[in-house]
Amino acid sequence: MMNPLRAVVASVALTVAALATAPMSAAGMQVGNYDMNIIGRYDFHTWIWAVASCTTGGDCVHVTTIGLPVAKASTFREDVLLVDGRYTMTVEDPFGLRCGNVYYGPTIPTTDIYSWDAVNLTGTLTSAFPVGCNGEPAGTYTYPIALVRR
Repeated sequence: MMNPLRAVVASVALTVAALATAPMSAAGMQVGNYDMNIIGRYDFHTWIWAVASCTTGGDCVHVTTIGLPVAKASTFREDVLLVDGRYTMTVEDPFGLRCGNVYYGPTIPTTDIYSWDAVNLTGTLTSAFPVGCNGEPAGTYTYPIALVRR
C-alpha cells in the first residue's frame, strides 16, 4: 500500500506533467519539434521547426525554422497567429530559389508564405521571386507542405 504523502506527491507530479505537455489551445499546435517537409521543391535541405508558446499568449505559436545543413539556409523566428483554423507565416528567404547546381549554383531571394492547418498540419508554401533563374520573369511556385511531430 502506498504512503498517503507519496500518493499526493505522485498525483501533483502527474498533474504538473499533464499541464506542461498539454496543447496550447484546443485547436492549436502542440509545443515541440516538427519535421517540415516541402514536397517537390528543388532544394537539398531538410527542415526542423521548433514550436514554442508565444510570450504574448493567445492562439499563437513561436516558430524557429532550422535548415539542415546550414549552408545557404536561413533561420527564421516568427510569432504566428492562428486565424480560422490556419497558421500563416511570411518570411524573406535570401536563398529561396535555387538555379543551376542545387548545391553550388546561384540563388534568388524569395518571399515565402507558409500556410498550414492547425489540426492536420498540412498546407502550402507559396514562394514568390522578383526575377527567375537565367533572367526569366518574376514568378511564384506553390508546394505542398506537411509537418510531422518528432
